[in-house]
Amino acid sequence: MDFPEDLQYTAEHEWIRQTGTGLRIGITDYAQDQLGDIVFVDLPEVGAALERGAVMAEIESTKSVGEVYAPFSGTVLSVNADVVDEPELINQDPYGGGWLVELADVADDGDELLDATAYRALVE
Repeated sequence: MDFPEDLQYTAEHEWIRQTGTGLRIGITDYAQDQLGDIVFVDLPEVGAALERGAVMAEIESTKSVGEVYAPFSGTVLSVNADVVDEPELINQDPYGGGWLVELADVADDGDELLDATAYRALVE
């Protein structure tokens, strides 16, 4: 399992990376491993307003359907269209090409986020 030190994590298995324009969000290596082979991804529309804790995306695998929750309230700045066309990118590169959504205008402070050490302890 990979737990990049430069990311923050949620207990619901999302990762967060600061970008120059907002917060990029995806699911962790652990989450994609638990889901198995991902075959479908449903992402929100650009410009959509998301509330913290609301379903932000759905990921369907050969095993099950998983929901991805918004770790912050904010506006969808961009979505990764590549994972819609090639959902397996999430399995292959969850922290790179497999990202899901980028949020802007984030209203929360992220006080419940975990660092890599705390997230590793949660899943191991």
